[in-house]
Amino acid sequence: MTPEFILGCIILIIGVIAAGFPREKTYLSRLINLEIPAFGLLLIMLAYDEMLALLTFIGVTAISTFVLVRAIERREAAE
Repeated sequence: MTPEFILGCIILIIGVIAAGFPREKTYLSRLINLEIPAFGLLLIMLAYDEMLALLTFIGVTAISTFVLVRAIERREAAE
C-alpha cells in the first residue's frame, strides 16, 4: 500500500464525516465539506493511475458543485 492510498483513505473518511455532520448546517458549508472527500478520492486514485485520478476528481467536483449550487439557489428563492 502506497502512502497516497493510505492518506487518501484517511482524508476520505474524515471528509465524509465532515460532510455528513457539519457544524453549521448550511449549504455552503456542505459544499466546502464535499471538497475534502473529493481530494481524498483524488489521492486514492493517484495510487492507481494519474489520468484516472484527474478525470475522477474533475467529474466528482463538477457534479457535486453543480448540484449543491442549484440547491442553494432554490432554497434562497423559496425564502
